[in-house]
Amino acid sequence: MKGTANIILATGASQFEMLGHLVHSGIDWAKVNAFHLDEYIGITQSHPASFRKYLKERVADKIAFKDFHFINGEGDPQEECHRLGQIIREYPVDVAFIGIGENCHLAFNDPPADFEIEDPYIVVELDQKCREQQFGEGWFPNVEDVPLSAISMSVLQIMKSETIICTVPDARKAEAVRRTIKEEVSPACPASVLREHDQVYLYLDQESSSLIR
Repeated sequence: MKGTANIILATGASQFEMLGHLVHSGIDWAKVNAFHLDEYIGITQSHPASFRKYLKERVADKIAFKDFHFINGEGDPQEECHRLGQIIREYPVDVAFIGIGENCHLAFNDPPADFEIEDPYIVVELDQKCREQQFGEGWFPNVEDVPLSAISMSVLQIMKSETIICTVPDARKAEAVRRTIKEEVSPACPASVLREHDQVYLYLDQESSSLIR
């Protein structure tokens, strides 16, 4: 028994139900350190699409973590990546709670994703399909308002997690789920790399699993 645990929390519409269950799970959160998966560069915490705002309102304001390491996308992004990287290297992740994007992204690692970079947090450019997903989920009034870049946990850092719990509901994710499971492991389908991890649990619903039956 280590006495503490370290987790990663994702955001987005696909995580609503999962996070709701976590909040009411009865876990002793005072023994848990949490890490934020990704955040847009250049938007404030008060912005409706801010992932800091999302996680504070849905999770961090409801339960008392030992510590919660949020990503601040408002300052120098490279400095923020360095700051968070220094922290997470001291806290090996026990469980990563993540999703899969409509373009098969992991965190904000859009295709073709970098599977080799060792930095825990990196600056990434968001591709058009990723930005359309954020608009389609209702976070922004127009697709042009979606930021062009973000700070994201790297693929390799996610894969270092001892266990990965990947929650992927909704019909709009069905093609991404099919590609993740059926296509060869490739940066062109970032989520396919999950097949190389020996402790991944993929939770689907009827709609998101409709193309793999």
